[in-house]
Amino acid sequence: MLRQIAVVTVFGLGGIPRRLGSSIVVVVGIMAVVGVLVSVLTMARSLEGALLANGRADRAIVLRGGATSERQSMLPVDAAATIANAPGIARTTGGKPAATADLLVPVNLVRRSDHALAAVSVRGLSELAVRPEIEITEGRAFAPGVRELVVGRAARATFDGLEVGNRVTLRDGEWSIVGVFGSGTSMESDMLTDSSTLTSAFARSGVNSVTVRLESPDAFDAFKAALTTNPALSVDVLREPDYYAAEAADLATLFFFVTYVVGAIMASGAVFGALNTMYSAVGARTIEIATLRALGFGATGVVISVLAEALLLALLGALIGAAIAWVMFAGNTISLGGTEGSLITRLTITWPTLRAAVLCACAVGLLGGLLPAIRAARLPVAHALRPD
Repeated sequence: MLRQIAVVTVFGLGGIPRRLGSSIVVVVGIMAVVGVLVSVLTMARSLEGALLANGRADRAIVLRGGATSERQSMLPVDAAATIANAPGIARTTGGKPAATADLLVPVNLVRRSDHALAAVSVRGLSELAVRPEIEITEGRAFAPGVRELVVGRAARATFDGLEVGNRVTLRDGEWSIVGVFGSGTSMESDMLTDSSTLTSAFARSGVNSVTVRLESPDAFDAFKAALTTNPALSVDVLREPDYYAAEAADLATLFFFVTYVVGAIMASGAVFGALNTMYSAVGARTIEIATLRALGFGATGVVISVLAEALLLALLGALIGAAIAWVMFAGNTISLGGTEGSLITRLTITWPTLRAAVLCACAVGLLGGLLPAIRAARLPVAHALRPD
């Protein structure tokens, strides 16, 4: 039986050049599905990964009670001071609490790719040592009390005019860019400056959040209890990885529609294209299939022959689609912008993403070939061989 299956399959695949036009339709349809899946999944996973990279087990973030993000939160300055003196917080090399009161304000800059205005977050920090992953790669760090900025590598690559020595206009005047930093996280989308200087310049009475570096991850419970039981405070305390995991989950919801709904619609179109093509292939091979059946070849070999042709065309389309997505997206930078800032990250196409897209293509090919394969197996031999 295996020999029969092999013979019929090879015989059927050899006829693909005679059905080149309809075969190309299947390949192009699968190619489009895989290209969309790889590109969208890559964007979603790259952006999520950049967000998740911010979280460290030994850090905690404090927000106003009921706020779900830094943007929605506002803490009074005296509350930030109380938080910085809570138990469980590590100390910097200078002996100060490892706590930073952060303020976020947006500024519109010109994007390099399309010369359109887009928002960039300016983050004011009161203590840079809380985030040791931030490394100055060019120039120097900002000085407290001075209108100076350091720019993330991703922001500099995406927006015009963010070179060291340039000036950026904020609400109250020009600020100098004195350095560039890298962190390997989504914070590279921001510009950093001194928190008190930014608060004064924008006439703010508070900060968005307070982030602290704990003595150890185990110190979180004591730190949280000290703040949530303080009647003078109304705050929510989160482990930093949990906070950014929630942010990434919101981003995943944003990509759900494109990835699954649009992908499903395109996959359905590819299935119908494969159905039409494989039905045409079976119709063109009617006498051939009937002759093989009359010579003693079983229905199993015919079914596998049709399915193998559909799977081969699907794999070819998947490989071409994945290759095109790789060339167009791998290593490029994507910017997800909003009114409050931009999330910028480098796209990385991973093997799990490619594997998922190829498996989806194989499923589409098999679904498209299943009904034509069953029809071929049930083809009446006597009727097919009857002369017209």
